[in-house]
Order: sequence, then C-alpha cells, then structure tokens
Amino acid sequence: MTETKIKIDLPPPFPDHTQLPDEDGKFVKNFQEHPQSILLTDSIAPILQQRHPDGNYAIGQDSGIYWRETEPREKGAEAPDWFYVPNVPPLLNGEIRRSYCLWREYMAPLIALEFASGDGTEELDKTPLSVSEDGETTKPGKFWVYERIVRISYYGVYIIKTGNLEMYHLEDDSYRQMSPNERGHYFIRPLGIELGKWEGSYQNQSLSWLRWWDSEGNLLLTGAERAEIEKARGDRFANQAEQERQRAEQERQRAEQERQARRNAIPQLLATGMSVEQVAQILSLTVEEVLIMNNE
Repeated sequence: MTETKIKIDLPPPFPDHTQLPDEDGKFVKNFQEHPQSILLTDSIAPILQQRHPDGNYAIGQDSGIYWRETEPREKGAEAPDWFYVPNVPPLLNGEIRRSYCLWREYMAPLIALEFASGDGTEELDKTPLSVSEDGETTKPGKFWVYERIVRISYYGVYIIKTGNLEMYHLEDDSYRQMSPNERGHYFIRPLGIELGKWEGSYQNQSLSWLRWWDSEGNLLLTGAERAEIEKARGDRFANQAEQERQRAEQERQRAEQERQARRNAIPQLLATGMSVEQVAQILSLTVEEVLIMNNE
C-alpha cells in the first residue's frame, strides 16, 4: 500500500511587537496627556517596585494593545493613554517594547486609563465587533474591546473638560461602574492604592490631575516631590543644628563673661582685707579657683 503525503500549508505565525506598527499617525489630542501619563508612572513606581522585586511589569503610555489581525494592521489595536501589565518583562529579548501583543503574552493589563479630550463617547463606546452579510466589518468600541476581548480588570475614563472620572471593574465577565469612597477615590484592590483627582501644578500646568493615594489616603509622591521633601527635611535639620550651635556659643560667651567678672572682682575684694576663703564664699568659687584666677 502506497502512502500518500498531503502537503498542508500552515498559516503564518501571528506577528510580534517588532512586526507591527507602533503608531497610527494621529496627533496627541491635548498637552495634558503626556504629563498626566508621566505623573501616574512616576508616583506609582515605588509601589510597583515593592510588588515586583524582580522588575517584571510593563507600563504603556499611548501604546497599542494588539488583539486581532487586520489590514491595515494598526486597526487591530487599541491604545490606552496609560496601562499597567503585571508579571511581564519590561523588555522583550532585550528590545524596548513597541506595542503589547495580547496573542503573544496572554496577560491582560490590570488597569487602563483613557484621558478623553471630548465627551467620552469614544472611550465609552460599547459597539460590538460584527460582520455584515456582505462582509463589512463594524469597528468595535473601546469599551467593548477592553471588556470583552482584552479583559482589563480596571478601566477608567477621565473626561478632561468636565473633570469627571468614571471607573469600571470587571466582575462576572462584565464591567460594573465603581463608586468612589469617602475621599472621592477609587480603590484598586490588587495594588492596595486609590485613584482620584488632585488639584495642583505639575510640569508648569495648574490643572486637575489623576493621582494615586495609599489605602490610608496619603498622596503618592513623584520622585521630584520626594526629593523636595528630603531637601526641606535636610534644611530643617541644618537650621536646628545651627540654632543649637548658636545657643551653645551664647552660653559659652555668657560663661566667659561671668568668669571674667569674677576674675576682676577677686583682687578688689582681697584689697578690702577679706580672706581668700571669704572671697571664695562670696563668688561661689573654691579656694583653689580664687588663687588660680587671682594669678591669671
């Protein structure tokens, strides 16, 4: 019996981050977007270093998360303004990540945030992926992709114009809108920290920013803020040391003035016919001190 060999053409493997576009040609929508991402990344760094002592985590800032193959390829990705993925290396084979390929790593981001320049319609779009009878594909909405495909545990939409922040948590395969706590913050339980709004100046812009707090309501500081506090603490210690030095010098001068006054009084008192013992008693000195000071 002759065995017939059948040639099977296997489909090409899914591309990796080096083979996919890392931008879609769109402008950044507002000048707050990049500083906001940096602020979140900088201030959460100590928490992530404690959580990942091996350094295995990745943070994307306006970077693509690829979840399907399309033509053109960049249409198969969504790019949250900020997202964090636990337990994946920050580099791949020594190369900086250009995008995050869900089909290569299978680890969903824990949290993704969008900074909406508009009214949030795009970021809250729940339109599902569908294909019509004539083969036309309906573009799915971001909300649907993050909820149903990427399955990001925590999703936040910050509408910059109104300052409104909406947070969603994936529960039972669906997003449930979260309620803020008494501080107006949203608790990200796996990290043990809270996300909320903060009014202040950052990178020369006085605005309402998204920031992190610990579970007790203490603001997580940026590296620059921590350095400023350490500098202020060092300056305070230096001032305290200088004040102590000045007090010691004043005490030394007072003691020297008192000693000089006693030294000047000794010959005058002895000239009146007083004994050394009497002079010592009057000046609260020992006899030996009177004799020594009288000969200086």
